[in-house]
Amino acid sequence: MKRIFYEKVGRRYKPVYEYDQILMDSFPNGVHIVMCYPGGQSRRYNIDPNYAAMIAAGRIAEDAMCRVIYQQSEAKPKELPVTPRQRAAWDEVKAAFGDEFFSIKFGSTRDIAEAGVQAMQKEAQQLMQHPAVRDAWEQFQLVCKLTKESQ
Repeated sequence: MKRIFYEKVGRRYKPVYEYDQILMDSFPNGVHIVMCYPGGQSRRYNIDPNYAAMIAAGRIAEDAMCRVIYQQSEAKPKELPVTPRQRAAWDEVKAAFGDEFFSIKFGSTRDIAEAGVQAMQKEAQQLMQHPAVRDAWEQFQLVCKLTKESQ
C-alpha cells in the first residue's frame, strides 16, 4: 500500500514524499540474510542457504575481528627489546602521526576483516563442491538442530 506524506506549508498541506512498503521491503528471488543492529541493518542477497549460518556468524563477529585486527596491526619495532631512547623515539613517532600511524603501511581494519570473511565464504564454496564435505556439513547441521532441541 502506497502512502503519501504531507507537510504543512502556510495554510495548506503539500505532498512531501511517497512510501511504498511493498516496494521498500521486497526482496528479489533467492535466499537472503537480513541482520538488524543498533543504528542500522545489513542485507546479503542471493546467498547459498548452506552458508547462512557461517555468513551470519562472520557478520556478527566482524566488529570483534576489526577490534583485534586493529590492535594487532599496530606497527611495532622489528627488534625487541628496544632501548629507552628507541622507545621514546617510537612513542614520539606514534604521537606525531596519531591515528595515521595505523594506516602507514596497512589497509583499513574493516577492509581486512571483510576480506577475511569473504575469503572464508569463497573457501567454503569451493570445499562444498566435494560430496564428502557436503555430507559432513549436513551431519553438522543435524547435530546442531538435535542439540538445540534437547536443551
